[in-house]
Amino acid sequence: MSDTEIIERIAAKGDGVTATGRHIAGAVTGDQVDAQGNVIPGPHHQKPPCSHFGVCGGCQLQHADDEALRQFVTERVAFSAEAQGIEVGELLPTHLSPPRSRRRATLHALSTAKGAVLGFREGRSNRVVDMQECHILDPRLFALVAPLRKLISDHAGKAPIDISLTLADQGVDCSLKGFVAEGLAATEALLDFARDHGLARLSLDQGYGAETVWEPEPVTVTLGPVPVGMPQTAFLQPTHDGEDILVGDAKSFVGDAATIADLFAGLGTFAFSLADPAKVLAVEAARDAHFSCKSAANSRGIPVHAMHRDLFRNPLTAEEAGKFGALVLDPPRAGAREQVAQIAESSASRVAYISCNPSSWARDAKVLVDAGFRLEKLRPVGQFRWSTHVELTSYFTR
Repeated sequence: MSDTEIIERIAAKGDGVTATGRHIAGAVTGDQVDAQGNVIPGPHHQKPPCSHFGVCGGCQLQHADDEALRQFVTERVAFSAEAQGIEVGELLPTHLSPPRSRRRATLHALSTAKGAVLGFREGRSNRVVDMQECHILDPRLFALVAPLRKLISDHAGKAPIDISLTLADQGVDCSLKGFVAEGLAATEALLDFARDHGLARLSLDQGYGAETVWEPEPVTVTLGPVPVGMPQTAFLQPTHDGEDILVGDAKSFVGDAATIADLFAGLGTFAFSLADPAKVLAVEAARDAHFSCKSAANSRGIPVHAMHRDLFRNPLTAEEAGKFGALVLDPPRAGAREQVAQIAESSASRVAYISCNPSSWARDAKVLVDAGFRLEKLRPVGQFRWSTHVELTSYFTR
């Protein structure tokens, strides 16, 4: 081996990798590494913008510039297809969400003798980084960090607290898990906090599920053209721009299909953008999300039929799947093994598969390809900026 090696790529967990397979923490594409493992920064190694980087577990790749980050996201998706022997018809341009665009996050807080600490946890640790800045959160979420820290310092007990923040149409939806409001002063402080900061909703989970303590008007999130009621546990895409890319690709992929099945539909992220003139069946297992989707569709007369069904235990059968002009899938990280097996056996010919896990997607894609589908288009998506978490859109036909 020569005195130095070049880092050729970034591996799935964020380490730099040389041609000989050495994994070097803290290295990015184009860096050099000597025999002792020391990193000599290359043209794509940048100064991390955040002072917490290296300790905070919220980001793993702030030392990579946009070119290296884009290459990482692209290769994570392309290599997953290649590993299964899947030929890609067209690799679409990779999308990266910009800094300070995350519209949902879960932070953690703990009261100490010196006050409260609040932020993301350290990497591979339960210790909380006391967040003083953040380059991934939407500024409207980060603006609540200091006020929340004071609220928890003044009125919370010593138990750990999880803080869920989500941008809704009416403002920030905030849920505190583990915050026990004892006494009138604590209750009044919570209500004052919600009012003073214009929260859309404030909820407490004291071990029995989230209970709303402040909600001046029903909280909604607009999906396509439709405001949809937002349950406290609802899933949203992490960024607005990322959602636009995913939805735009799904619309392009299904084309002029008159009937569409949106599987693992959630609140209707795809269904409401695909409907009218197309008729959409939106299938979802989570009851709250299902009812929100159904209510929004019925109240506006939109041709979305919401179905409550667990597609892991009871997937659409091959016969049912074959009745639609196009199928859209956006499953959880585990993928859609059972549903994909039925689609493979069906007469369906057009599938748009959106995924947040390239590994489970590649496994499912192999099943489709073996059944005669062709992977026409594939787009890598990096909504979780500076993270090793990668997403994608894909289009299969046969």
